[in-house]
Amino acid sequence: MTAGAKVAAVLFRQFVDDDLGCASYLIGDESAGWAVVVDPAFAIESYVAEAERRGVRIERVLETHNHADHVSGHGRLALEHGAAVSIHPAAEPQYDYEPIEDGDEVEVGEVELRVLHTPGHRPEHCAFAVADRSRSEEPWLVLTGDSLFVGDVARPDLAVAAQEGAHGLFHSLRRLFELPDGVEVYPGHVSGSLCGAGMSSKASSTIGFERRFNRALSSASEEEVVADRTGGRAPRPPNLDRIVALNRGACLGRQPELQRVPDAAGATVLDVRTADAFAGGHIGGALNIPVSGTSFATRAGFLLEPDEPVVLHAASPEEAAHAAAGLRSVGLLELPGYLEHPPATERLETVDLDELEALLAAGTVDLVDVREADERDEGYIPGSRHIPYRLLRSCADSLGNGRPVVTICESGARAAVAASVLVAAGIDARPVLQGGIRGWEERGNETVGFRRCGA
Repeated sequence: MTAGAKVAAVLFRQFVDDDLGCASYLIGDESAGWAVVVDPAFAIESYVAEAERRGVRIERVLETHNHADHVSGHGRLALEHGAAVSIHPAAEPQYDYEPIEDGDEVEVGEVELRVLHTPGHRPEHCAFAVADRSRSEEPWLVLTGDSLFVGDVARPDLAVAAQEGAHGLFHSLRRLFELPDGVEVYPGHVSGSLCGAGMSSKASSTIGFERRFNRALSSASEEEVVADRTGGRAPRPPNLDRIVALNRGACLGRQPELQRVPDAAGATVLDVRTADAFAGGHIGGALNIPVSGTSFATRAGFLLEPDEPVVLHAASPEEAAHAAAGLRSVGLLELPGYLEHPPATERLETVDLDELEALLAAGTVDLVDVREADERDEGYIPGSRHIPYRLLRSCADSLGNGRPVVTICESGARAAVAASVLVAAGIDARPVLQGGIRGWEERGNETVGFRRCGA
């Protein structure tokens, strides 16, 4: 740096959506007075508040790609704050945008974001190498989006054929690893996301550490990496195409404030209270996904149809608003309102592990394991049937047969969701809320290995 050169007051802030596992970034130069947001969530209020606190304007949004797991906030930032939106042309956006391509440099005062086209997860995917030019022209961090994670790498099967995506990803990762070891890695997701099963909850890493220890990169050859990436993957979210369409389409603005309504009026009631509160009394036909638990929005995206009108039952207006924000983040926008203190017409009977042992010994119930296949492979209760909770709305009529159904998972959370689905379908269902499969094993009860779904 030459004498008298201006030193940047660099603004760098990571924001993590703990429910979806998505990460986004506010980057700017406070001395220049402006900033950009990379991969914003639909709830933009945190970026706006931080920008105001730091005295900068948000002038541009940079998208690494068309997101498939959450609705982007680029439309709100464009419509409400006049921000320009930049994305690679291969994204085929249907809104006004400023294209970015490999090698482009986005200047934010003395901060520079260098565009690295890194296809694989999606054809348009880009990473951004960030340099503080008042100190060095070399990047000090890289925003890797959905290409390189901490401890894992991206899914290649959500936009193109898995093999095609995996080959592209291999070469994109090799390009990222041309960066120096000390460059910090800030990904687009942390653990909790469907985009990578093995990623860490750690918010950042370095190129050198990931080169050495990322389990997905232990294979040396392109063929081995492709084979690993095209093996068993997490389930494909049913609302994926809708979310991509929303993110590619015309800018989506702020949604209306949630209103209190007198009744459901034909809409699906989604009870977002705790499983215990739901069991104690709920509206007949309601589904229960607690907003206070983990993966609320992801589970709702698996269970609810994209255009299904949903009325919320929450413990408070604030809880209803929190749930609405989660639903909108995954493209569930048909929200007529929320119910306040509706009369409970049904209760949900629950089962503990003592009771389950007795019921199974007597042969008076059907047991349904509602975990995912990879979890079940590690051990399941003999005689149980396997149907992941996310599939139960479409196959509930295959259950019951005059006997009560007990649902079980790892800890109780998904068992409760599953039981609410079955009860709404008219089936006598009872969840194991405490203990689950691990608790069953800890009591010395038998589990056995692999058995396929529907057995």
